[in-house]
Amino acid sequence: MIRSVLPEDAPRIAEIYNHYIEQTAITFEEQPVSFDEVARRIAEITQGLPWVVYTDHGTVSGYCYASPWRSRSAYRFSVESSIYVAPSFGGRGVGTALYEHLLDDLKARGLHAVMGGITLPNEVSVRLHEKLGFRKVGQFQEVGFKAGRWRDVGYWERLL
Repeated sequence: MIRSVLPEDAPRIAEIYNHYIEQTAITFEEQPVSFDEVARRIAEITQGLPWVVYTDHGTVSGYCYASPWRSRSAYRFSVESSIYVAPSFGGRGVGTALYEHLLDDLKARGLHAVMGGITLPNEVSVRLHEKLGFRKVGQFQEVGFKAGRWRDVGYWERLL
């Protein structure tokens, strides 16, 4: 089931996200986030943009949200998307279902462009974005340093 995020989802979302912080270079955050910090981020994002979760038997198994792309007013119809799926739920279609739901919601809100930033290499995320109609529009080289090495970030875009 896909539904809007609730404040009480913060501990499970932190658990999922902290796995990626601690075990991967997918996110450039380097320190685990607290439940309170996740709750603060949820409250901030949901002031005007969607944040949805996928639940399996009542447990959050993934989440997806949109945040403002840039702060200048001309960018108001563009957002950046983020998606994380619990490792034990990978390959089950959770990411696709979440992303399709998010894209439909964004289109209904009158948004125009969605950007996805992907730390490279990350074949799973690249495949997901391209399957959903995103196209690669650029790549920054060595813009992040995590886990002892420089990391590239590619950007994929989809117009709604």
